Amino acid sequence: MPVITELEPVALSADCPEQQGLYPIREVARLTGINPVTLRAWERRYGLIQPTRTISGHRLYSVTDIETVRRVMGWLERGVAVSKVAQLLANDSAHERPQPVANEHREWQCRAGAALSAFNEPELERLYGQIYSGYPAETVFQDIFLPLWQQLLRGRDEFGRTSEWLMLDGFLRARVQHRLQMQAAQAAQCVVMVAVPELCHELELLVAGLLLSRHDRVVRVLATGQPLDELALICEKIRPQAVVLFAQRTLGAAHHRRLTRLAPSLNCPLFLAGEAVHTAQEALQGTSIVCLGRQAAGVSQQLDAELKGR
Repeated sequence: MPVITELEPVALSADCPEQQGLYPIREVARLTGINPVTLRAWERRYGLIQPTRTISGHRLYSVTDIETVRRVMGWLERGVAVSKVAQLLANDSAHERPQPVANEHREWQCRAGAALSAFNEPELERLYGQIYSGYPAETVFQDIFLPLWQQLLRGRDEFGRTSEWLMLDGFLRARVQHRLQMQAAQAAQCVVMVAVPELCHELELLVAGLLLSRHDRVVRVLATGQPLDELALICEKIRPQAVVLFAQRTLGAAHHRRLTRLAPSLNCPLFLAGEAVHTAQEALQGTSIVCLGRQAAGVSQQLDAELKGR
Protein backbone atom coordinates (compact mmCIF):
# COMPACT_ATOMS: atom_id res chain seq x y z
CA MET A 1 0.00 0.00 0.00
CA PRO A 2 1.37 3.45 -0.83
CA VAL A 3 2.80 5.58 1.95
CA ILE A 4 1.07 8.77 0.83
CA THR A 5 -2.40 8.37 2.30
CA GLU A 6 -5.25 8.69 -0.12
CA LEU A 7 -7.97 10.66 1.63
CA GLU A 8 -11.61 9.68 1.27
CA PRO A 9 -13.80 12.80 1.49
CA VAL A 10 -17.04 12.68 3.37
CA ALA A 11 -20.14 12.41 1.26
CA LEU A 12 -21.84 15.78 1.11
CA SER A 13 -25.11 16.82 -0.43
CA ALA A 14 -25.14 17.44 -4.15
CA ASP A 15 -26.52 20.93 -3.63
CA CYS A 16 -23.26 21.98 -1.93
CA PRO A 17 -20.68 21.48 -4.70
CA GLU A 18 -18.26 23.92 -3.10
CA GLN A 19 -17.99 21.55 -0.14
CA GLN A 20 -17.08 18.45 -2.14
CA GLY A 21 -13.70 17.02 -1.11
CA LEU A 22 -13.75 18.56 2.39
CA TYR A 23 -13.30 16.65 5.64
CA PRO A 24 -14.90 16.99 9.10
CA ILE A 25 -12.72 17.62 12.12
CA ARG A 26 -13.05 14.05 13.43
CA GLU A 27 -11.60 12.71 10.15
CA VAL A 28 -8.73 15.22 10.21
CA ALA A 29 -7.99 14.17 13.79
CA ARG A 30 -7.88 10.52 12.69
CA LEU A 31 -5.61 11.22 9.72
CA THR A 32 -3.13 13.45 11.54
CA GLY A 33 -3.26 12.24 15.15
CA ILE A 34 -4.01 15.79 16.37
CA ASN A 35 -7.09 15.95 18.58
CA PRO A 36 -10.00 18.30 17.75
CA VAL A 37 -9.34 20.56 20.75
CA THR A 38 -5.80 21.26 19.50
CA LEU A 39 -6.99 21.77 15.92
CA ARG A 40 -9.49 24.38 17.11
CA ALA A 41 -6.79 26.09 19.20
CA TRP A 42 -4.44 26.26 16.23
CA GLU A 43 -7.22 27.98 14.29
CA ARG A 44 -8.54 30.40 16.93
CA ARG A 45 -5.42 31.31 18.84
CA TYR A 46 -2.70 31.13 16.20
CA GLY A 47 -4.46 31.31 12.82
CA LEU A 48 -2.48 28.35 11.51
CA ILE A 49 -5.41 26.81 9.61
CA GLN A 50 -8.62 28.33 8.30
CA PRO A 51 -11.25 25.64 7.65
CA THR A 52 -14.49 26.50 5.92
CA ARG A 53 -17.78 26.29 7.83
CA THR A 54 -21.11 24.72 7.03
CA ILE A 55 -24.31 26.73 7.52
CA SER A 56 -24.66 25.08 10.93
CA GLY A 57 -21.09 26.09 11.87
CA HIS A 58 -19.29 22.75 11.51
CA ARG A 59 -15.66 22.94 10.37
CA LEU A 60 -14.64 21.35 7.08
CA TYR A 61 -10.97 20.95 6.10
CA SER A 62 -9.44 20.79 2.62
CA VAL A 63 -6.50 18.62 1.57
CA THR A 64 -4.37 21.77 1.78
CA ASP A 65 -5.51 22.32 5.38
CA ILE A 66 -4.51 18.74 6.24
CA GLU A 67 -1.09 19.24 4.65
CA THR A 68 -0.72 22.44 6.72
CA VAL A 69 -1.52 20.49 9.89
CA ARG A 70 1.24 18.03 9.02
CA ARG A 71 3.69 20.89 8.37
CA VAL A 72 2.79 22.38 11.77
CA MET A 73 3.48 18.98 13.36
CA GLY A 74 6.86 18.90 11.64
CA TRP A 75 7.87 22.29 13.08
CA LEU A 76 6.66 21.38 16.57
CA GLU A 77 8.64 18.13 16.47
CA ARG A 78 11.76 20.21 15.77
CA GLY A 79 11.13 22.12 19.00
CA VAL A 80 9.70 25.33 17.52
CA ALA A 81 7.11 27.07 19.72
CA VAL A 82 3.60 27.00 18.25
CA SER A 83 3.45 30.81 18.46
CA LYS A 84 6.32 31.04 15.97
CA VAL A 85 5.04 28.50 13.45
CA ALA A 86 2.75 30.87 11.49
CA GLN A 87 5.69 32.97 10.27
CA LEU A 88 7.67 29.87 9.33
CA LEU A 89 4.71 28.55 7.33
CA ALA A 90 4.47 31.89 5.56
CA ASN A 91 8.17 31.74 4.68
CA ASP A 92 7.72 28.20 3.36
CA SER A 93 4.73 29.23 1.25
CA ALA A 94 6.77 31.97 -0.41
CA HIS A 95 9.14 29.28 -1.72
CA GLU A 96 6.58 26.61 -2.64
CA ARG A 97 7.13 24.89 -5.96
CA PRO A 98 4.57 25.07 -8.80
CA GLN A 99 1.81 22.47 -8.41
CA PRO A 100 2.77 20.33 -11.44
CA VAL A 101 6.31 19.98 -10.07
CA ALA A 102 5.00 19.17 -6.59
CA ASN A 103 2.71 16.51 -8.08
CA GLU A 104 5.65 14.99 -9.93
CA HIS A 105 7.62 14.76 -6.70
CA ARG A 106 4.61 13.25 -4.94
CA GLU A 107 4.34 10.57 -7.63
CA TRP A 108 7.96 9.52 -7.01
CA GLN A 109 7.25 9.42 -3.27
CA CYS A 110 4.25 7.16 -3.85
CA ARG A 111 6.31 4.78 -5.97
CA ALA A 112 9.14 4.69 -3.43
CA GLY A 113 6.58 4.23 -0.65
CA ALA A 114 5.10 1.24 -2.47
CA ALA A 115 8.58 -0.32 -2.77
CA LEU A 116 9.12 0.21 0.96
CA SER A 117 5.73 -1.29 1.84
CA ALA A 118 6.73 -4.40 -0.14
CA PHE A 119 10.25 -4.32 1.41
CA ASN A 120 11.50 -4.49 -2.17
CA GLU A 121 15.02 -3.04 -2.00
CA PRO A 122 15.91 -3.80 -5.65
CA GLU A 123 12.90 -1.73 -6.75
CA LEU A 124 13.86 1.05 -4.33
CA GLU A 125 17.39 0.99 -5.78
CA ARG A 126 15.99 1.21 -9.31
CA LEU A 127 13.77 4.17 -8.41
CA TYR A 128 16.63 5.91 -6.61
CA GLY A 129 18.79 5.61 -9.73
CA GLN A 130 16.02 6.98 -11.93
CA ILE A 131 15.37 9.91 -9.63
CA TYR A 132 19.06 10.77 -9.18
CA SER A 133 19.63 10.70 -12.94
CA GLY A 134 16.78 13.14 -13.55
CA TYR A 135 17.08 15.70 -10.73
CA PRO A 136 19.80 17.64 -8.89
CA ALA A 137 20.81 16.26 -5.51
CA GLU A 138 18.94 19.03 -3.64
CA THR A 139 15.66 17.98 -5.27
CA VAL A 140 16.35 14.27 -4.80
CA PHE A 141 16.66 14.63 -1.05
CA GLN A 142 14.85 17.79 0.04
CA ASP A 143 11.81 17.44 -2.22
CA ILE A 144 11.43 13.69 -2.69
CA PHE A 145 13.17 11.37 -0.24
CA LEU A 146 13.41 13.39 2.99
CA PRO A 147 9.69 14.30 3.05
CA LEU A 148 8.89 10.59 2.67
CA TRP A 149 11.45 9.73 5.38
CA GLN A 150 9.89 12.36 7.70
CA GLN A 151 6.38 11.08 7.07
CA LEU A 152 7.41 7.54 7.97
CA LEU A 153 9.22 8.83 11.06
CA ARG A 154 6.09 10.63 12.25
CA GLY A 155 3.92 7.59 11.57
CA ARG A 156 5.99 5.01 13.42
CA ASP A 157 3.10 4.27 15.82
CA GLU A 158 1.35 2.52 12.92
CA PHE A 159 2.26 -1.15 12.65
CA GLY A 160 4.96 -1.77 10.04
CA ARG A 161 5.97 1.86 9.56
CA THR A 162 9.02 1.59 11.84
CA SER A 163 10.38 -1.20 9.66
CA GLU A 164 9.73 0.83 6.51
CA TRP A 165 11.44 3.86 8.04
CA LEU A 166 14.47 1.83 9.12
CA MET A 167 14.79 0.38 5.62
CA LEU A 168 14.65 3.81 3.97
CA ASP A 169 16.94 5.40 6.57
CA GLY A 170 19.62 2.73 6.17
CA PHE A 171 19.29 2.76 2.37
CA LEU A 172 19.73 6.53 2.10
CA ARG A 173 22.52 6.78 4.69
CA ALA A 174 24.60 4.21 2.80
CA ARG A 175 24.22 6.04 -0.50
CA VAL A 176 24.87 9.52 0.87
CA GLN A 177 27.97 8.30 2.70
CA HIS A 178 29.22 6.74 -0.53
CA ARG A 179 28.77 10.02 -2.41
CA LEU A 180 30.57 11.94 0.32
CA GLN A 181 33.49 9.51 0.11
CA MET A 182 33.68 10.07 -3.63
CA GLN A 183 34.48 13.75 -3.17
CA ALA A 184 37.76 14.91 -4.73
CA ALA A 185 40.47 14.55 -2.10
CA GLN A 186 42.49 17.45 -3.50
CA ALA A 187 39.81 20.15 -3.39
CA ALA A 188 41.11 23.54 -2.35
CA GLN A 189 38.67 23.98 0.54
CA CYS A 190 37.78 21.74 3.45
CA VAL A 191 34.79 22.38 5.69
CA VAL A 192 33.96 20.29 8.76
CA MET A 193 30.27 19.64 9.49
CA VAL A 194 29.18 18.30 12.86
CA ALA A 195 25.83 17.72 14.56
CA VAL A 196 24.83 19.57 17.67
CA PRO A 197 24.37 16.52 19.95
CA GLU A 198 20.87 15.02 19.94
CA LEU A 199 19.39 17.75 17.72
CA CYS A 200 19.35 15.93 14.39
CA HIS A 201 19.33 12.46 12.86
CA GLU A 202 22.40 11.08 11.14
CA LEU A 203 20.71 11.09 7.72
CA GLU A 204 19.81 14.78 8.04
CA LEU A 205 23.44 15.58 8.88
CA LEU A 206 24.81 13.51 5.98
CA VAL A 207 22.44 15.07 3.45
CA ALA A 208 23.31 18.56 4.67
CA GLY A 209 27.00 17.75 4.19
CA LEU A 210 26.43 16.33 0.72
CA LEU A 211 24.44 19.39 -0.41
CA LEU A 212 27.12 21.72 0.94
CA SER A 213 29.91 19.90 -0.90
CA ARG A 214 31.13 20.96 -4.37
CA HIS A 215 33.91 20.10 -6.79
CA ASP A 216 36.11 22.71 -5.07
CA ARG A 217 34.97 22.09 -1.48
CA VAL A 218 35.30 18.87 0.50
CA VAL A 219 32.88 18.57 3.39
CA ARG A 220 34.05 16.24 6.14
CA VAL A 221 31.01 15.09 8.08
CA LEU A 222 31.97 13.97 11.56
CA ALA A 223 30.15 11.04 13.14
CA THR A 224 27.04 11.78 15.14
CA GLY A 225 27.96 11.83 18.81
CA GLN A 226 31.15 13.80 18.13
CA PRO A 227 32.02 15.65 21.39
CA LEU A 228 31.97 19.38 20.74
CA ASP A 229 34.69 19.99 23.31
CA GLU A 230 37.10 17.94 21.14
CA LEU A 231 36.49 20.00 18.00
CA ALA A 232 39.47 22.24 18.76
CA LEU A 233 41.75 19.19 18.61
CA ILE A 234 40.29 18.09 15.26
CA CYS A 235 40.58 21.60 13.80
CA GLU A 236 44.20 21.81 14.94
CA LYS A 237 44.98 18.59 13.06
CA ILE A 238 43.14 19.12 9.77
CA ARG A 239 42.91 22.94 9.65
CA PRO A 240 39.52 23.36 7.97
CA GLN A 241 38.35 26.64 6.48
CA ALA A 242 35.29 26.53 8.73
CA VAL A 243 33.21 24.41 11.07
CA VAL A 244 29.48 24.20 10.38
CA LEU A 245 27.31 23.02 13.25
CA PHE A 246 24.04 21.43 12.16
CA ALA A 247 20.81 21.23 14.17
CA GLN A 248 17.25 20.49 13.12
CA ARG A 249 15.60 21.17 16.48
CA THR A 250 15.54 24.23 18.69
CA LEU A 251 18.66 25.10 20.67
CA GLY A 252 18.12 25.65 24.36
CA ALA A 253 19.84 28.24 26.54
CA ALA A 254 22.45 25.67 27.57
CA HIS A 255 23.28 25.07 23.89
CA HIS A 256 23.71 28.81 23.29
CA ARG A 257 26.14 29.10 26.21
CA ARG A 258 28.05 26.04 25.07
CA LEU A 259 28.44 27.26 21.50
CA THR A 260 29.48 30.71 22.66
CA ARG A 261 32.28 29.12 24.69
CA LEU A 262 33.22 26.81 21.82
CA ALA A 263 33.75 29.47 19.13
CA PRO A 264 36.91 31.13 20.60
CA SER A 265 38.60 27.73 21.04
CA LEU A 266 38.64 27.00 17.29
CA ASN A 267 41.25 28.17 14.81
CA CYS A 268 38.55 28.81 12.17
CA PRO A 269 35.13 30.48 11.98
CA LEU A 270 32.08 28.70 13.40
CA PHE A 271 28.69 28.63 11.66
CA LEU A 272 25.25 27.22 12.43
CA ALA A 273 22.94 25.69 9.81
CA GLY A 274 19.66 23.77 9.79
CA GLU A 275 16.14 24.45 11.01
CA ALA A 276 17.48 25.61 14.39
CA VAL A 277 18.69 28.91 12.94
CA HIS A 278 15.15 30.31 12.93
CA THR A 279 15.06 30.46 16.70
CA ALA A 280 18.82 30.79 17.36
CA GLN A 281 19.61 33.96 15.43
CA GLU A 282 18.44 36.36 18.12
CA ALA A 283 20.17 34.46 20.94
CA LEU A 284 23.48 34.33 19.02
CA GLN A 285 23.52 37.98 17.99
CA GLY A 286 26.67 39.67 19.20
CA THR A 287 28.67 36.44 19.12
CA SER A 288 31.12 35.33 16.43
CA ILE A 289 28.79 32.48 15.37
CA VAL A 290 27.03 33.17 12.06
CA CYS A 291 23.67 31.57 11.25
CA LEU A 292 23.62 30.38 7.63
CA GLY A 293 20.02 29.25 7.17
CA ARG A 294 18.39 25.97 6.20
CA GLN A 295 18.03 25.89 2.38
CA ALA A 296 21.04 24.16 0.82
CA ALA A 297 21.68 26.69 -1.97
CA GLY A 298 21.38 29.64 0.40
CA VAL A 299 23.66 28.02 2.99
CA SER A 300 26.36 27.40 0.38
CA GLN A 301 26.18 30.94 -1.01
CA GLN A 302 26.22 32.56 2.41
CA LEU A 303 29.14 30.40 3.51
CA ASP A 304 31.09 31.50 0.42
CA ALA A 305 30.32 35.15 1.15
CA GLU A 306 31.29 34.86 4.81
CA LEU A 307 34.59 33.11 4.04
CA LYS A 308 35.52 35.62 1.35
CA GLY A 309 34.72 38.46 3.71
CA ARG A 310 37.09 37.03 6.30
